[in-house]
Amino acid sequence: MRTVCLDCGPIDEPTAATIEQIARLKLAGRSGCQLELRNAKPSLLELIDFAGLAEVLRVEVQRQSKKRKDPLGVEEKGEL
Repeated sequence: MRTVCLDCGPIDEPTAATIEQIARLKLAGRSGCQLELRNAKPSLLELIDFAGLAEVLRVEVQRQSKKRKDPLGVEEKGEL
């Protein structure tokens, strides 16, 4: 199987149109080609994930865990 590499490095501000074009490349490559995204910035990967295409485009989005207010997980006491 051949692999087509798409250099996503120049994409600074991805839009829905960007995602559409990448998805079209993926669909066009179904006849024996695999699409590989290189140098994809987190903003592009997050948008792909938001559009629900992360699994289709086979990209992995690394999410950062939210910082907790209290690192030990202790709740504050208060009156109702």
